[in-house]
Amino acid sequence: MLVTGGTGLLGNVVIRHLLGRGDRIRALVRSDPDPAVFDGLDVESVHAALTDPSAVRSAARDCDAVIHSAGMIHIGWKRLDESLVVNRDGSATIAEACRELGIPLVHVGTVNTLAIGHREVPSDETTPLDCHGGQTPSTYVVSKRAGVNAVLAAARRGLRCGIVHPGFMLGPYDWKPSSGRMMVEIAKTWRPLSPTGGCSVCDVRDVADGTIAVMDRLLDRTIATNGREYILAGENWTYLRLWTEMARRVGRRPPIKTAGMIPRTIGGIYGDLASRWSADESDLNTAAIAMSGQFHYHDSSRATAELGYHNRPIAETLDDAAEWLSRFFAA
Repeated sequence: MLVTGGTGLLGNVVIRHLLGRGDRIRALVRSDPDPAVFDGLDVESVHAALTDPSAVRSAARDCDAVIHSAGMIHIGWKRLDESLVVNRDGSATIAEACRELGIPLVHVGTVNTLAIGHREVPSDETTPLDCHGGQTPSTYVVSKRAGVNAVLAAARRGLRCGIVHPGFMLGPYDWKPSSGRMMVEIAKTWRPLSPTGGCSVCDVRDVADGTIAVMDRLLDRTIATNGREYILAGENWTYLRLWTEMARRVGRRPPIKTAGMIPRTIGGIYGDLASRWSADESDLNTAAIAMSGQFHYHDSSRATAELGYHNRPIAETLDDAAEWLSRFFAA
């Protein structure tokens, strides 16, 4: 099997689960990772750019399937061109290589490419994209949606594929960290105000199992339809509840309440102004503020029915994430 994004949270856990059942793994990497990422794992690393067709084909050749979990995450308005190169063009290159070689592909999207939900009615794979005002068109949303569209275009030309859309993943092996940055930041300083929206919290280990289940169904040709999309989400929680539970596990006071309109507006504008004359963009910007004010609530019933997807208790996920991320708290 070829796995891209093996140094990231989901890709690394996917590799560990595949190795655990006896599969041989090749990991496509841009450069040599921290030795700890693959320490003790029987993984063949291949250096290649996602957008290099020849190198990607060479890496995928003689593999039974490809799981494409590599991607660029930037929640803001800047770095769109860079994100499109990775998330759109890289996905298109992977998809075309798999199509030419006759290899099935599991593409890792995100629930942020789908419709947002509501506190009372979570969205599923069939919910119209403009529901509840639609996603905030941030760099991440636009570029990841373009990547999904590139894979679906290849499916119309004969690629065998399935697409998974993880929710807000937490758990061990978050090396960079990615989603776990939220818990790390809460550990560093008390945050009296939480975002006003919510997200669907899931365990990366469960998402990895769901991703592998899609691959297996592609290999035995029992997937419901080609290009089938699956939400792999979890429990729908407000950020206030999530931050409270995170704070308890890292020894911080919980937030008092959600941020009102005035502090959210001031914070977003301040962040945008601070990054106006810089190539960088801080995590505090109007795109991030807008997204955190939405209820990204999702329904994983399709994945449960067709893949056997399930979620372990969220307390276990938070406990294990806190234990893993404790190494970053003092950084």
